[in-house]
Parts: sequence; C-alpha cells; structure tokens
Amino acid sequence: MFSLGRLIRSFRYAGKGLRQVFREEQSFRVQVIAGILILILSLCFKVKVWEAAALLLVVIIVLVLELINSVFERVVDVLKPRMHPDVETIKDIMAAVVLISSIGAVFIGLLILGPYLLEFFGG
Repeated sequence: MFSLGRLIRSFRYAGKGLRQVFREEQSFRVQVIAGILILILSLCFKVKVWEAAALLLVVIIVLVLELINSVFERVVDVLKPRMHPDVETIKDIMAAVVLISSIGAVFIGLLILGPYLLEFFGG
C-alpha cells in the first residue's frame, strides 16, 4: 500500500545522501558545477530538444557514476582491514569508470555545443 510518509522519508534520506556526497567529494562538486554550466549553455544557445536531452543524460550518467564510485570507496574502506590487496585496484578501477564517463561527456558536449560556441565566438 502507498504511504506518503514513507515516500517523504525516502526523499529525505536521498537528500541527506546527496548533501553528504556534495560536502565530502570535491570531484562530485566539480561535476555538478560543470553539469549546471552545460545546462545553462544549452538554454542560452537554445539547443534542439534532442541535444538538450543528450546533454542532460550524460550529465546524469556522470553524476550517478560518481555516486556509485563514492559508495564503492566507502564499502571498500569499511572492509579494507579484512580484504585483500586488490582493494586499491578496486578503487582505481571505479575512478577509471568515472574518468571514462567524464571524458565521453566532454566529447558529447563538444559535439553538441561546439557548433553553437563557434557561431557565437566566430561571429
């Protein structure tokens, strides 16, 4: 059965998690700022709807992967004393996941916003 109270609590927990990651993870803050900048540029340049959707999607993907990376780091840190030497490798691989998604997002952003930027600055 639907419970409005449980739904509200779920949103509060999610907000608490977002605030904590935002406070503790510099890379998440940088990615949020970059995402906001991309979305502002999308509005300023009046990009096509599909372009805005693609940009929004890659921003969301990068942020979600950063959140997953933060979870992995915390879980591995908790288990570290009992785990084996690959703990550092696991953290490095998760960081690589975020890096690859960020690089991909930059390329997609350049493909979509590049022509708008060239037109704006090129006259």
